Amino acid sequence: MSTLRNWGERGWHSGLETMGGFRKFILRGNVVDLAVGIMIGAAFSGVVNSLVKDIITPLIPVSSTGNLATLKVGPLLVGDFINTILSFLILAAIIYFFIVLPITKLQDRFTPHSEPEAPAKRDCPFCLSSVPLRATRCAFCTAQLTPVEDPVQQNVPRA
Repeated sequence: MSTLRNWGERGWHSGLETMGGFRKFILRGNVVDLAVGIMIGAAFSGVVNSLVKDIITPLIPVSSTGNLATLKVGPLLVGDFINTILSFLILAAIIYFFIVLPITKLQDRFTPHSEPEAPAKRDCPFCLSSVPLRATRCAFCTAQLTPVEDPVQQNVPRA
């Protein structure tokens, strides 16, 4: 009987540990932000679709009797397709200019920029192989190389 009870307790604790890991995953900032962004995007796409269908499309005359929404070429509803393209382009422009561009500028402003590192290698002028910066002889063609002073040592003050 105690063996079954141990098994049950181990299973219960293992299940709780798994749920704790799941809770940590769900409550991370990225997952919550993504869920909020998807919900707002879905609601906003409805607004943009209504804007294009109800306001922009009736303003574009196609013929004397209809507007862009009623445009047909044979059995194809070309006007409806153009409405969808307009909705997509407006939504993409709004997302880019009001979300992506400001976040990119914000990240560029607060991301630390590092100085470029001095090169550790140079090219052999004879065989064009990459050799260490302070090498005096090429390891590939054995040509004599002119010594180059290390730029890091040049900046160090001598006492």
